Amino acid sequence: MKIETSNLEVVAVRASQYPEDNRHEFLLCGRSNVGKSSFINSLLGRKNYAHTSSKPGKTQTVNFYLCNDLFYLVDVPGYGYAQVSKEQQRKFGLMIEEYIKSREQLSAVFLLVDFRHKPDNNDVLMYNYLKYYDIPTVIVATKYDKVKERDKVKFEKILRETLNVQESDHVVLYSAVTKKGREEIYSLLSNYIGVED
Repeated sequence: MKIETSNLEVVAVRASQYPEDNRHEFLLCGRSNVGKSSFINSLLGRKNYAHTSSKPGKTQTVNFYLCNDLFYLVDVPGYGYAQVSKEQQRKFGLMIEEYIKSREQLSAVFLLVDFRHKPDNNDVLMYNYLKYYDIPTVIVATKYDKVKERDKVKFEKILRETLNVQESDHVVLYSAVTKKGREEIYSLLSNYIGVED
């Protein structure tokens, strides 16, 4: 499957504003500087659709991108950004929690982690939280192209061990620059939705 059409359909700050059409939804979450906008743009095949910014913490709403008229990619505020006030961080946390706990349409979560760095406490907490609620999770290791070839096996081992990735979950090594991992993401989306790849 390839994403042929996409549109930012709904921008929400509370559950009452979420779409009501019962399509499959896939949550994208991660630290605020993990490259979520670049990931979205590369999946959608659109250059600046999700706004990338040198200033992290730009996303402050729950954004629903309708893809192929079949499913939503759901972008939420990044976590762990120190320059956002504690109160704002708390609000973002509650916003994400409300979405995860209330959405029967949630088919899987794509948890983005920066491949260049060992997952931090926030990443571990988020992964454990998703596992507590038994939500299918795909770990997307972003910025794969930024790591030297000789270090890639070691870095993947660190990622898997730090998060204690369950056998049922996938790890996708991803580069928005080279498009490595994109076909794998498309294939996983197809499987979750139940359409031909």
